[in-house]
Amino acid sequence: MDQLPDVWRQDYWLPPGVTWKDMERLADSERPRPHDLLIALPLALGFVALRCMFERFFAPPMGRCLGVKNRLQVTAAPSPKLESFYAQQSRQPTQSEIVSLMSLCGKTQRQIETWFRLRRNQDRPCQTKKFGEAAWRFFFYITAFVAGLACLIDRPWFWDRRECWRQYPIQPMERAHYWYYMLELGFYGSLLLRISVDIKRKDFKEQVIHHLATIFLLSFSYCANYIRIGTLVMLLHDSSDILLESAKMFNYGTGWRRTCDTLFVVFAVVFLVTRLVIFPSKIIHTTLVLSMEVFEPFVGYYFFNVLLLVLQALHIFWAGLILRMVYKFLKGKLEKDERSDEESEVEDEEEDKGGEESADQEGDYCWERSKDTLNSRLSMLTNSCVLNNLTNHRASVADRMRKAQ
Repeated sequence: MDQLPDVWRQDYWLPPGVTWKDMERLADSERPRPHDLLIALPLALGFVALRCMFERFFAPPMGRCLGVKNRLQVTAAPSPKLESFYAQQSRQPTQSEIVSLMSLCGKTQRQIETWFRLRRNQDRPCQTKKFGEAAWRFFFYITAFVAGLACLIDRPWFWDRRECWRQYPIQPMERAHYWYYMLELGFYGSLLLRISVDIKRKDFKEQVIHHLATIFLLSFSYCANYIRIGTLVMLLHDSSDILLESAKMFNYGTGWRRTCDTLFVVFAVVFLVTRLVIFPSKIIHTTLVLSMEVFEPFVGYYFFNVLLLVLQALHIFWAGLILRMVYKFLKGKLEKDERSDEESEVEDEEEDKGGEESADQEGDYCWERSKDTLNSRLSMLTNSCVLNNLTNHRASVADRMRKAQ
């Protein structure tokens, strides 16, 4: 406990030569204080409740307008032993485990593989759930982007990046920017609270890292009064997220393929430009280089820039996925998001296996039919030969009797 006060040492948070007393020259309503961040927790819980209401009452009619439909799924036959293995051990049993399950349940290998495939498909998230999640994020991102742009468009640091550091850190905080920060912080807090029940995608670990880095970045930048540059970071990220979620919404619908493809192309361009060009050349350059025109490096300077570089690394990772999607789109092979949920990926593989099984079954059926036809013809041929032999035998006996007489 004796070490706790050292967390707020001024040389950690403020440039050399600046103290917390200097910050007190600002009015209480214009000065960011660490305890202001406590409001982010009730805001996060409020976003969770608001999201539940949105997905229950607003997302379904929106989905019906776009033609979102759930796929028909065949349920697996009840099997307590297989269900116990599925829930407690593995969703995808190995070959040795399948052999042991065959002796335990008295089923064939194909029956067990089919049961596990159907059971996994039952746990897949439905299209309406995916649509509700995308619609909620779209609703927040577009609201945050419009509100953020409205409160930043006429500010000098929006046009001149050097204004982000003029008279830093003695910079008054506007009330609109305070709420912009708190709402963004509460939203990402709600995503972190819901991450265990949301759709689990292939970039799940990267999403967790992104949410944690964003929360630390917003919290630290608020306490250190990096609010001007922080608002620009949030606005830049929201611009491309709107297009991503809107493209996903139309992708889950029926009959919107051209609209989805158009939004995807626009999103890919905006993402690559904002995250790989503007973010490093403008934002990171501002925090790394232009800030040094006003103050010397300190602990907070390094910590803030490390978090920005973590975000940039994630941008490069997601840019790689997007470029793969662009390549497939140009080849005409793009059918789903590269980040699509793991269950969907498993289902695609299983559909291929199911097709192979059907082909095998069809081949077996054709072979059985051919074998039956062959046996029937052999039987007819055999009967014909027997009849011919009997006829010839009778004719030869009659001929012998005539000669004997």
